[in-house]
Amino acid sequence: MTSYEGLKELYDEQGYVVVEGLVNEKDRAELERACERAIARTRASQWPYRRTVGKQFPPYGDDDPDSWGVQHLMHPDLGEPVFAQWYTSQALIDVVKELLQCNEDELQMELFNLLINPSKHDFALRWHRDDVKENASEAEEREALNKWHYGVQWNTALYTDSCLYIVPGSHKKTRTPEQRALSCEQSPPENPMDMPGAIQVTLKPGQTVFYNSNILHCATYSSHAKRATLHACIGDTRGGSSRARNVLQHGLNWMKGDTFRNTLSTRLAQTSLDRLLRMERENTNVGYSLAG
Repeated sequence: MTSYEGLKELYDEQGYVVVEGLVNEKDRAELERACERAIARTRASQWPYRRTVGKQFPPYGDDDPDSWGVQHLMHPDLGEPVFAQWYTSQALIDVVKELLQCNEDELQMELFNLLINPSKHDFALRWHRDDVKENASEAEEREALNKWHYGVQWNTALYTDSCLYIVPGSHKKTRTPEQRALSCEQSPPENPMDMPGAIQVTLKPGQTVFYNSNILHCATYSSHAKRATLHACIGDTRGGSSRARNVLQHGLNWMKGDTFRNTLSTRLAQTSLDRLLRMERENTNVGYSLAG
């Protein structure tokens, strides 16, 4: 079993860690082929669940035919079982458990999407925290950061990916006046490196960055650089309903019923789905985390 000594401490300090080896060669080839098919369907308007150029956050709408993401990779109608198999693969789950310091019976299935390059337009996301509004007061921001420990998000690059910018350590600190000024706008930055403390995260093929999704971050999407980056999160039920809005805003009705459940081949997959559906039953009208 791989040792992850020191990984949790580094994650807690920085708000992110880069991990190697979570996609073996066989899985990578299968995932690449499945991604190519999903991207082709999305670009041909044969898959309705997508992230639309011009919309940074849900609901994404359908105003532009160009896309920067494919939603709901585990959806049975997409017909790509390799995504659910990899999402619940032991190597990946072992890292998630280490970072959350929980056991498998506390894991909650959440989101699994695909980040892609737009085909016609460059695009970008503004500086943001996933579940903290840009105009939150310092007190509101601190309260949100203090309770955001019950889930982890990650990007796994199938091709070289330099799209993500983050401010290390910002997952546990409120914004400085300079950072606040650069993260209160609805428009993305002209130069992400103008943000005090910012770094650019470059992933080699097969590398994964795990990060606290309330870290201050933004992203750029070039239409000229091929991108297929697996973008997902898993929760920890010890957080109760703290993640409900951020997860349920994406629309997960398709995960109810037997059609999706019957595609899941492991006990972990099915029990983690049960925990998600329990959270969904207990939380209605959650609204949206961010606008734009």
